[in-house]
Amino acid sequence: MSLPTPRQTESPTASPHRWGVRRLPWLLLISVAVFIADRLTKTWVSAHIPIGGAIPVFPHILRITHWTNEGAAFSMFADTASPHAVRWGLIAFTLVAALGVFIALLRMGGRITLTTIALALILGGALGNVHDRIAYGSVVDFIEVHIFTYHWPDFNIADSGIVTGACLLLLDSLLPARPQDPASDAENPPA
Repeated sequence: MSLPTPRQTESPTASPHRWGVRRLPWLLLISVAVFIADRLTKTWVSAHIPIGGAIPVFPHILRITHWTNEGAAFSMFADTASPHAVRWGLIAFTLVAALGVFIALLRMGGRITLTTIALALILGGALGNVHDRIAYGSVVDFIEVHIFTYHWPDFNIADSGIVTGACLLLLDSLLPARPQDPASDAENPPA
């Protein structure tokens, strides 16, 4: 009687849950990378550029600026009569959304797909911006883009992660469905 080789004991069909758990950290690493890049860039901008200041990168196209945003995307709700309520409403909404994205990643984390990468980007971006809202009451925006005569609202790395993730989700929804692999069903048994 021979003992099974390590390759035989680590077969995805022999241990379906283990393979899903091993891939989830890679997805969460994407979220952590977005969060850390966001924190580092916002810290650098806050330390080196005065509020309202700018450093041209590509003249008339791209500048690194320093603004704070008390509102939502594109400064919506920033000039409201009750900024305190807006701040805590945005914090609550973002935390609930981040929790939903995290739960979706846990449920789908056995596979690295366009959808799970998108969710990881969104999670990292949401946590980056909610950190600022909780800690400082506003979000630092610093990337300013001009496209011909159009000025895109200033944004940050967290915003970029959220928008990129949303675009990937949209792209994934437009792609034709692939036939389901029976081996992947074994990796992600229904809950």
